Amino acid sequence: MPDTSPTRWFPKLLLAAYLMLFAALSINPYSRGTWVAENAPIVLIVAALVVLHVRGVRFSNLAYALMSVLIFLHTIGGYYTFERVPFDWFNHLFGFKRNMYDRVAHVSVGFFAFAILEQIDRTATIRVRWVAYLFALCVIGTVAMSYEIIEWLYADLSDPTAGAAFLGSQGDIWDAQKDMLADTSGAVLALALYALTGRGPKPGTDSVRA
Repeated sequence: MPDTSPTRWFPKLLLAAYLMLFAALSINPYSRGTWVAENAPIVLIVAALVVLHVRGVRFSNLAYALMSVLIFLHTIGGYYTFERVPFDWFNHLFGFKRNMYDRVAHVSVGFFAFAILEQIDRTATIRVRWVAYLFALCVIGTVAMSYEIIEWLYADLSDPTAGAAFLGSQGDIWDAQKDMLADTSGAVLALALYALTGRGPKPGTDSVRA
């Protein structure tokens, strides 16, 4: 009898939703060059998660849900370009003068810290708790810094219009630093959630919740 438990079907449901969204938003995006540049890293992330799942490296449903936030937000951002995503309700609610959609998406980058720490605990790679949390945080910080460098290189080497859209700074000279802060803040939130949900190895065992 096939296994229909939520742990089995939920990641597949998220993947199906992503594929449908990707297909729909691949039609007539605002800028094809920006669409390709923005979607390329997300496609690689999704492919990596699928390969890991097939090979038995699986995360909890909560971890998959958190990781999917970036995947969906980034796919939408690639269609409109981040500064043009209809997000006025949020900007007006908090009184922002710029489109903050890209900043919210950057916060969701940090949500991957949840899955990183989950895997650390599942494999008992790092047994000292504060070191495990710090490692997950530092991974996100490194990814944030690396992506800002990639954005800079792409903006410098590509077509000026596509490069500016991909960079998405909206005239803010501190955009890269604020993006990295947003990434790190998201990681802090994810790690706090991990702690609050009581995850991690229990006394006498190396397992974590599924």
